[in-house]
Amino acid sequence: MSDFVQSPHRRYNPLLREWVLVSPHRTQRPWQGRTEVANAQERIHYDPGCYLCPGNARAGGHVNPGYEGTFVFSNDFPALLPESVDCPNPSPLLRSEAVRGECRVLCFSPRHDLTLANLELGAVEKVVRAWQTQEAELFGKWRWVQIFENKGEVMGCSNPHPHGQVWASDSLPSLIGREAEAQAQHLEQHGTVLLEDVRAFEEKDGARVVERSDSWTVVVPFWAVWPFETLVMARRPVGRLSELTPLEAKDLAAILKRLLMRYDRLFETDFPYSMGWHPAPTGASGWQLHAHIYPPLLRSASVRKFMVGYEMLAEPQRDITPEQAAEMLRTAQ
Repeated sequence: MSDFVQSPHRRYNPLLREWVLVSPHRTQRPWQGRTEVANAQERIHYDPGCYLCPGNARAGGHVNPGYEGTFVFSNDFPALLPESVDCPNPSPLLRSEAVRGECRVLCFSPRHDLTLANLELGAVEKVVRAWQTQEAELFGKWRWVQIFENKGEVMGCSNPHPHGQVWASDSLPSLIGREAEAQAQHLEQHGTVLLEDVRAFEEKDGARVVERSDSWTVVVPFWAVWPFETLVMARRPVGRLSELTPLEAKDLAAILKRLLMRYDRLFETDFPYSMGWHPAPTGASGWQLHAHIYPPLLRSASVRKFMVGYEMLAEPQRDITPEQAAEMLRTAQ
Protein backbone atom coordinates (compact mmCIF):
# COMPACT_ATOMS: atom_id res chain seq x y z
CA MET A 1 0.00 0.00 0.00
CA SER A 2 2.88 2.40 0.78
CA ASP A 3 4.28 1.98 -2.75
CA PHE A 4 0.80 2.52 -4.18
CA VAL A 5 0.25 5.86 -2.45
CA GLN A 6 3.74 7.12 -3.32
CA SER A 7 3.67 6.26 -7.04
CA PRO A 8 1.68 7.75 -9.93
CA HIS A 9 -1.62 5.94 -10.44
CA ARG A 10 -5.20 6.51 -11.59
CA ARG A 11 -8.38 6.22 -9.53
CA TYR A 12 -11.91 5.71 -10.80
CA ASN A 13 -14.86 7.93 -9.88
CA PRO A 14 -17.97 5.70 -10.03
CA LEU A 15 -20.36 8.67 -9.72
CA LEU A 16 -19.14 10.39 -12.88
CA ARG A 17 -17.52 7.32 -14.43
CA GLU A 18 -14.24 9.06 -15.08
CA TRP A 19 -10.63 8.67 -13.96
CA VAL A 20 -8.32 10.96 -11.98
CA LEU A 21 -4.51 10.89 -12.14
CA VAL A 22 -2.82 10.83 -8.71
CA SER A 23 0.82 12.00 -8.57
CA PRO A 24 1.92 11.98 -4.89
CA HIS A 25 5.61 12.53 -5.67
CA ARG A 26 4.84 15.98 -7.10
CA THR A 27 4.38 17.44 -3.62
CA GLN A 28 8.18 17.70 -3.50
CA ARG A 29 8.38 20.11 -6.42
CA PRO A 30 9.29 23.76 -5.72
CA TRP A 31 6.56 26.36 -6.15
CA GLN A 32 7.27 29.66 -7.89
CA GLY A 33 3.77 30.20 -9.28
CA ARG A 34 0.87 32.34 -8.16
CA THR A 35 0.12 32.77 -4.47
CA GLU A 36 -3.14 34.19 -3.17
CA VAL A 37 -3.11 37.27 -0.98
CA ALA A 38 -5.16 36.88 2.17
CA ASN A 39 -7.81 39.51 2.70
CA ALA A 40 -6.51 41.51 5.64
CA GLN A 41 -9.45 43.90 5.78
CA GLU A 42 -11.23 44.04 9.10
CA ARG A 43 -14.66 42.43 8.94
CA ILE A 44 -17.58 44.42 10.31
CA HIS A 45 -20.96 43.30 11.64
CA TYR A 46 -22.88 45.54 9.26
CA ASP A 47 -21.75 47.12 6.00
CA PRO A 48 -23.88 50.04 4.77
CA GLY A 49 -22.61 49.40 1.24
CA CYS A 50 -23.49 45.68 1.20
CA TYR A 51 -26.55 44.78 -0.87
CA LEU A 52 -27.16 41.70 1.30
CA CYS A 53 -27.14 43.32 4.73
CA PRO A 54 -30.52 43.95 6.44
CA GLY A 55 -32.27 47.19 5.47
CA ASN A 56 -29.94 47.93 2.56
CA ALA A 57 -30.97 48.60 -1.04
CA ARG A 58 -30.31 46.06 -3.79
CA ALA A 59 -30.11 46.52 -7.54
CA GLY A 60 -33.38 47.59 -9.13
CA GLY A 61 -34.60 49.44 -6.07
CA HIS A 62 -35.45 46.46 -3.87
CA VAL A 63 -34.77 47.00 -0.16
CA ASN A 64 -33.94 44.13 2.18
CA PRO A 65 -36.14 43.78 5.26
CA GLY A 66 -34.54 44.00 8.69
CA TYR A 67 -34.18 40.22 8.81
CA GLU A 68 -32.77 38.53 11.91
CA GLY A 69 -32.24 34.95 10.74
CA THR A 70 -32.11 33.56 7.20
CA PHE A 71 -33.46 35.60 4.30
CA VAL A 72 -34.36 34.36 0.81
CA PHE A 73 -35.11 36.52 -2.23
CA SER A 74 -35.25 36.14 -6.02
CA ASN A 75 -31.86 36.84 -7.58
CA ASP A 76 -31.76 40.31 -9.14
CA PHE A 77 -29.50 38.96 -11.91
CA PRO A 78 -30.73 35.38 -12.45
CA ALA A 79 -29.02 32.91 -14.76
CA LEU A 80 -32.39 31.24 -15.43
CA LEU A 81 -35.78 32.77 -16.21
CA PRO A 82 -39.29 31.29 -15.86
CA GLU A 83 -39.93 31.82 -19.57
CA SER A 84 -37.68 31.11 -22.53
CA VAL A 85 -37.79 31.06 -26.32
CA ASP A 86 -37.35 28.34 -28.91
CA CYS A 87 -33.75 27.76 -29.94
CA PRO A 88 -32.38 27.10 -33.42
CA ASN A 89 -30.78 23.79 -34.37
CA PRO A 90 -28.87 24.54 -37.59
CA SER A 91 -27.32 21.06 -37.71
CA PRO A 92 -27.48 17.70 -35.91
CA LEU A 93 -23.99 18.61 -34.71
CA LEU A 94 -24.99 22.09 -33.51
CA ARG A 95 -27.86 21.65 -31.08
CA SER A 96 -29.51 23.94 -28.57
CA GLU A 97 -32.62 23.83 -26.43
CA ALA A 98 -34.66 26.23 -24.37
CA VAL A 99 -34.30 26.11 -20.59
CA ARG A 100 -36.52 27.63 -17.95
CA GLY A 101 -36.06 28.07 -14.22
CA GLU A 102 -35.52 30.50 -11.39
CA CYS A 103 -32.68 31.59 -9.13
CA ARG A 104 -32.76 32.64 -5.49
CA VAL A 105 -30.27 34.00 -2.96
CA LEU A 106 -30.25 32.66 0.59
CA CYS A 107 -28.60 34.86 3.22
CA PHE A 108 -27.39 32.72 6.11
CA SER A 109 -27.27 35.49 8.69
CA PRO A 110 -27.78 39.25 9.09
CA ARG A 111 -24.16 39.44 10.34
CA HIS A 112 -21.84 40.59 7.55
CA ASP A 113 -18.70 39.25 9.24
CA LEU A 114 -19.64 35.59 9.79
CA THR A 115 -19.44 32.36 7.78
CA LEU A 116 -21.14 28.99 8.14
CA ALA A 117 -18.09 27.81 10.07
CA ASN A 118 -18.40 30.43 12.80
CA LEU A 119 -22.15 30.88 13.00
CA GLU A 120 -23.72 29.67 16.22
CA LEU A 121 -24.97 26.10 15.86
CA GLY A 122 -28.59 27.24 16.16
CA ALA A 123 -28.05 29.61 13.23
CA VAL A 124 -26.58 26.78 11.10
CA GLU A 125 -29.67 24.71 11.93
CA LYS A 126 -31.81 27.55 10.53
CA VAL A 127 -29.78 27.43 7.31
CA VAL A 128 -30.39 23.68 6.99
CA ARG A 129 -34.11 24.22 7.52
CA ALA A 130 -34.09 26.95 4.86
CA TRP A 131 -32.38 24.53 2.45
CA GLN A 132 -35.11 21.99 3.17
CA THR A 133 -37.90 24.50 2.60
CA GLN A 134 -36.46 25.84 -0.64
CA GLU A 135 -35.78 22.35 -2.00
CA ALA A 136 -39.31 21.12 -1.24
CA GLU A 137 -40.99 24.19 -2.75
CA LEU A 138 -38.92 24.29 -5.93
CA PHE A 139 -39.08 20.57 -6.65
CA GLY A 140 -42.83 21.12 -6.77
CA LYS A 141 -42.28 23.26 -9.88
CA TRP A 142 -38.99 22.22 -11.46
CA ARG A 143 -37.11 19.08 -12.43
CA TRP A 144 -33.84 19.99 -10.72
CA VAL A 145 -32.92 22.08 -7.67
CA GLN A 146 -29.29 23.01 -7.06
CA ILE A 147 -28.42 24.43 -3.64
CA PHE A 148 -24.86 25.74 -3.45
CA GLU A 149 -22.46 28.19 -1.83
CA ASN A 150 -19.35 29.84 -3.26
CA LYS A 151 -17.20 31.08 -0.39
CA GLY A 152 -14.22 33.36 -0.91
CA GLU A 153 -12.96 35.63 -3.66
CA VAL A 154 -10.85 32.86 -5.22
CA MET A 155 -14.07 30.92 -5.79
CA GLY A 156 -15.70 33.84 -7.55
CA CYS A 157 -17.81 35.03 -4.63
CA SER A 158 -18.71 38.66 -5.31
CA ASN A 159 -19.87 39.50 -1.77
CA PRO A 160 -18.40 38.31 1.58
CA HIS A 161 -21.77 38.46 3.34
CA PRO A 162 -22.61 34.82 4.29
CA HIS A 163 -24.95 33.54 1.62
CA GLY A 164 -25.63 30.79 -0.88
CA GLN A 165 -27.81 30.32 -3.91
CA VAL A 166 -30.62 28.07 -5.12
CA TRP A 167 -31.07 27.49 -8.86
CA ALA A 168 -33.99 25.45 -10.18
CA SER A 169 -34.49 24.35 -13.78
CA ASP A 170 -36.74 22.28 -16.00
CA SER A 171 -33.73 20.43 -17.42
CA LEU A 172 -31.29 18.06 -15.76
CA PRO A 173 -27.73 19.50 -15.73
CA SER A 174 -24.99 17.44 -17.36
CA LEU A 175 -23.17 16.31 -14.21
CA ILE A 176 -26.43 15.41 -12.48
CA GLY A 177 -27.44 13.34 -15.50
CA ARG A 178 -24.17 11.43 -15.32
CA GLU A 179 -24.58 10.81 -11.57
CA ALA A 180 -28.17 9.66 -12.14
CA GLU A 181 -27.12 7.17 -14.82
CA ALA A 182 -24.27 5.79 -12.71
CA GLN A 183 -26.42 5.30 -9.61
CA ALA A 184 -29.33 3.77 -11.55
CA GLN A 185 -26.97 1.39 -13.36
CA HIS A 186 -25.33 0.32 -10.09
CA LEU A 187 -28.74 -0.45 -8.58
CA GLU A 188 -29.74 -2.45 -11.65
CA GLN A 189 -26.50 -4.45 -11.78
CA HIS A 190 -25.91 -5.03 -8.05
CA GLY A 191 -29.26 -4.47 -6.37
CA THR A 192 -27.67 -1.99 -3.95
CA VAL A 193 -27.30 1.79 -3.70
CA LEU A 194 -23.92 3.02 -4.97
CA LEU A 195 -23.23 5.63 -2.30
CA GLU A 196 -24.52 3.33 0.44
CA ASP A 197 -21.90 0.81 -0.67
CA VAL A 198 -19.22 3.52 -0.82
CA ARG A 199 -20.13 4.81 2.63
CA ALA A 200 -20.14 1.33 4.19
CA PHE A 201 -16.69 0.57 2.76
CA GLU A 202 -15.25 3.93 3.79
CA GLU A 203 -16.51 3.57 7.35
CA LYS A 204 -14.95 0.10 7.60
CA ASP A 205 -11.65 1.19 6.02
CA GLY A 206 -11.42 4.50 7.88
CA ALA A 207 -8.46 5.95 5.98
CA ARG A 208 -10.48 8.66 4.26
CA VAL A 209 -13.14 9.36 6.91
CA VAL A 210 -13.00 12.91 8.28
CA GLU A 211 -16.21 13.12 10.32
CA ARG A 212 -18.91 10.66 11.35
CA SER A 213 -22.10 11.03 13.36
CA ASP A 214 -25.30 9.07 13.90
CA SER A 215 -26.76 10.39 10.63
CA TRP A 216 -23.84 11.52 8.45
CA THR A 217 -20.42 10.46 7.21
CA VAL A 218 -17.86 12.81 5.65
CA VAL A 219 -14.96 11.44 3.61
CA VAL A 220 -12.28 12.64 1.27
CA PRO A 221 -13.46 10.40 -1.58
CA PHE A 222 -11.06 7.81 -2.98
CA TRP A 223 -11.41 9.56 -6.36
CA ALA A 224 -11.18 13.18 -5.10
CA VAL A 225 -9.88 15.72 -7.62
CA TRP A 226 -9.50 18.82 -5.44
CA PRO A 227 -6.79 18.53 -2.74
CA PHE A 228 -9.13 18.66 0.26
CA GLU A 229 -12.39 17.75 -1.45
CA THR A 230 -14.99 16.09 0.77
CA LEU A 231 -18.17 14.11 0.20
CA VAL A 232 -20.98 14.38 2.76
CA MET A 233 -23.29 11.33 2.76
CA ALA A 234 -26.45 10.53 4.67
CA ARG A 235 -26.17 7.28 6.65
CA ARG A 236 -29.67 6.01 5.91
CA PRO A 237 -31.39 5.69 2.53
CA VAL A 238 -32.76 9.16 1.79
CA GLY A 239 -33.05 11.13 -1.43
CA ARG A 240 -33.62 14.74 -0.48
CA LEU A 241 -32.95 17.27 2.26
CA SER A 242 -36.69 17.77 2.70
CA GLU A 243 -37.00 14.07 3.67
CA LEU A 244 -34.65 14.38 6.65
CA THR A 245 -36.07 13.95 10.13
CA PRO A 246 -35.66 16.91 12.53
CA LEU A 247 -32.93 14.97 14.33
CA GLU A 248 -31.06 14.27 11.07
CA ALA A 249 -31.30 17.93 10.06
CA LYS A 250 -29.97 19.02 13.45
CA ASP A 251 -27.15 16.46 13.17
CA LEU A 252 -26.31 17.77 9.70
CA ALA A 253 -25.88 21.31 11.03
CA ALA A 254 -23.51 20.06 13.72
CA ILE A 255 -21.32 17.90 11.48
CA LEU A 256 -21.20 20.57 8.77
CA LYS A 257 -20.07 23.19 11.27
CA ARG A 258 -17.35 20.86 12.60
CA LEU A 259 -16.14 20.08 9.08
CA LEU A 260 -15.96 23.72 8.01
CA MET A 261 -14.12 24.61 11.22
CA ARG A 262 -11.56 21.92 10.36
CA TYR A 263 -11.04 23.57 6.98
CA ASP A 264 -10.41 26.94 8.62
CA ARG A 265 -7.92 25.43 11.09
CA LEU A 266 -6.02 23.47 8.44
CA PHE A 267 -4.11 26.50 7.14
CA GLU A 268 -5.32 28.97 9.79
CA THR A 269 -7.35 30.89 7.23
CA ASP A 270 -10.92 31.57 6.18
CA PHE A 271 -10.97 28.53 3.87
CA PRO A 272 -12.61 29.14 0.46
CA TYR A 273 -14.70 26.49 -1.23
CA SER A 274 -17.65 25.68 -3.45
CA MET A 275 -20.23 23.44 -1.78
CA GLY A 276 -23.39 22.00 -3.25
CA TRP A 277 -26.15 19.52 -2.49
CA HIS A 278 -27.19 16.75 -4.84
CA PRO A 279 -30.74 15.68 -3.96
CA ALA A 280 -32.56 13.04 -5.96
CA PRO A 281 -33.91 14.31 -9.30
CA THR A 282 -37.53 13.51 -10.01
CA GLY A 283 -37.82 9.85 -11.02
CA ALA A 284 -34.22 8.91 -10.12
CA SER A 285 -33.49 5.38 -8.92
CA GLY A 286 -30.69 4.30 -6.60
CA TRP A 287 -29.97 7.92 -5.61
CA GLN A 288 -28.54 8.76 -2.19
CA LEU A 289 -28.54 12.33 -0.81
CA HIS A 290 -25.05 13.81 -0.73
CA ALA A 291 -23.08 17.04 -0.90
CA HIS A 292 -19.77 17.87 -2.56
CA ILE A 293 -17.32 20.38 -1.11
CA TYR A 294 -14.55 21.59 -3.42
CA PRO A 295 -11.90 23.76 -1.72
CA PRO A 296 -9.13 25.10 -4.00
CA LEU A 297 -6.22 25.49 -1.54
CA LEU A 298 -3.30 23.12 -2.13
CA ARG A 299 -0.26 23.73 0.06
CA SER A 300 -1.09 26.66 2.29
CA ALA A 301 -3.42 29.60 2.71
CA SER A 302 -1.70 31.28 -0.24
CA VAL A 303 -1.12 28.42 -2.72
CA ARG A 304 -4.12 27.05 -4.59
CA LYS A 305 -4.76 24.24 -7.04
CA PHE A 306 -5.35 25.25 -10.66
CA MET A 307 -7.31 23.11 -13.11
CA VAL A 308 -5.28 23.83 -16.25
CA GLY A 309 -3.18 22.13 -18.90
CA TYR A 310 -3.44 18.38 -18.42
CA GLU A 311 -6.64 18.73 -16.37
CA MET A 312 -8.39 20.71 -19.09
CA LEU A 313 -7.02 18.71 -22.01
CA ALA A 314 -6.79 15.13 -20.70
CA GLU A 315 -8.16 14.23 -17.25
CA PRO A 316 -8.19 15.55 -13.66
CA GLN A 317 -4.94 15.27 -11.68
CA ARG A 318 -4.06 15.67 -8.00
CA ASP A 319 -0.83 15.61 -5.96
CA ILE A 320 -1.41 14.71 -2.30
CA THR A 321 -3.39 11.52 -1.91
CA PRO A 322 -6.95 11.52 -0.53
CA GLU A 323 -5.64 9.51 2.44
CA GLN A 324 -3.10 12.22 3.27
CA ALA A 325 -5.72 14.94 2.88
CA ALA A 326 -8.15 13.13 5.19
CA GLU A 327 -5.45 12.72 7.85
CA MET A 328 -4.60 16.41 7.68
CA LEU A 329 -8.26 17.35 8.10
CA ARG A 330 -8.73 14.89 10.98
CA THR A 331 -5.80 16.41 12.85
CA ALA A 332 -6.94 20.01 12.22
CA GLN A 333 -8.45 20.29 15.70
